[in-house]
Amino acid sequence: MARNQASSRGKKKIRKNVTDAIAHIHASFNNTIITITDRQGNALCWATSGGAGFKGSRKSTPFAAQVAAESAGKVAVECGVKNIEVRIKGPGPGRESTVRA
Repeated sequence: MARNQASSRGKKKIRKNVTDAIAHIHASFNNTIITITDRQGNALCWATSGGAGFKGSRKSTPFAAQVAAESAGKVAVECGVKNIEVRIKGPGPGRESTVRA
């Protein structure tokens, strides 16, 4: 006998329209993490060097940080971000290239 299976759906993603945002950049010696938040601190999107396809020692390069920043920036523009404030934390090699991207 066939059973009726209810399809379980996850949470529906809600795109927020935010004009002002904050980019939190955590540049460590092993990875670079970019989180885009609204003014209240709620995360809109995030990206990492490892999530951009870089593994091992290549995650810590400035180019990997630049690619991660570009991918986070594209999602932020889709959310309607026009102005962004940048906050940098950490001594890693991806500090400068992330800000330029």
